[in-house]
Amino acid sequence: MPFSPGARLGNYEISSLLGAGGMGEVYRARDTRLGRDVALKVLLGEVSADPDRRRRFEAEARSASALNHPNIVTVYDIGTSDSTIYVAMELVEGKMLRELILAEPLASPEAAGDRRSGRRRPGQGPRGGDRSPGPEA
Repeated sequence: MPFSPGARLGNYEISSLLGAGGMGEVYRARDTRLGRDVALKVLLGEVSADPDRRRRFEAEARSASALNHPNIVTVYDIGTSDSTIYVAMELVEGKMLRELILAEPLASPEAAGDRRSGRRRPGQGPRGGDRSPGPEA
């Protein structure tokens, strides 16, 4: 059930649809109390009717809200409005991951030898791929 721009869910005013998936939709919305834009993840009606899926959705929100990391969005709120369940979270501007991958495939840490962290992959010796025991053996 897509929401139109201007529709309200609790303290959030819908601006536009950002994306949709199997369990719900994500909207750009305005938090009218705090005056900030948020990403509002809404559980689809037919999904929210299933108590197990509803519990999973809420557990996901609680788990994400317990984390504090620059690569994980901040969860601001979880609520229900007219039987619609939602999670309000930090809105991150930028391109969708799908767009980035289609434009230029991203190197995985495995393919890059995890060079960014300085760690070596299992089986890599002191000189990258060298697996010989070395002069000490």
